[in-house]
Amino acid sequence: MSDKKNRKSKKKDSMAREIWEYVKLILIVVVVMTLLQKFVIINAEIPSESMEDNIMVGDRIFGNRLSYKKADPQRFDVVIFKFPDDEKQYFIKRVIGLPGETVDVIEGKIFIDGADAPLDDSFCKEEPLGIKDGHFEVPADSYFMLGDNRNRSRDSRFWNNPYVAKDKILAKASVRYWPLNRISLIQ
Repeated sequence: MSDKKNRKSKKKDSMAREIWEYVKLILIVVVVMTLLQKFVIINAEIPSESMEDNIMVGDRIFGNRLSYKKADPQRFDVVIFKFPDDEKQYFIKRVIGLPGETVDVIEGKIFIDGADAPLDDSFCKEEPLGIKDGHFEVPADSYFMLGDNRNRSRDSRFWNNPYVAKDKILAKASVRYWPLNRISLIQ
């Protein structure tokens, strides 16, 4: 009888150890994923058509939080940032104006620092129509952002606070991972 109890006890101990191993594994995965999400990557779903045709509504992307730890954002980088008018919201747009530059939007064309030729924005979905003109002087620690689909983008041209401070830029958009048939690097 005691032999039978011993086997049952060993079986229970073995099962408890196996369950504990699974629990440890799950905890490790949760901790690692939480740390990755907090310090290395950001996961975002695109809610609007402001970045079409490059990034479509419903696309899921990863952003690299480490991209700007040792380097500054560059013109044409696609970045994820805290919306200046409501920092609880995250936006994704393209960097157009760099710190200290002037940006003039004239009849849908972008001119940097009074240049004679407009900025090459051939990545834009369509010719901007009825676009809001304006003159913007980008502060030393900030950036001017535009969507690629300028006719449908609520961007720096329209915000109450038109500039994004460098410390509010969370990540450089890096990889589209959903939908599966459109997996690609973000350009």
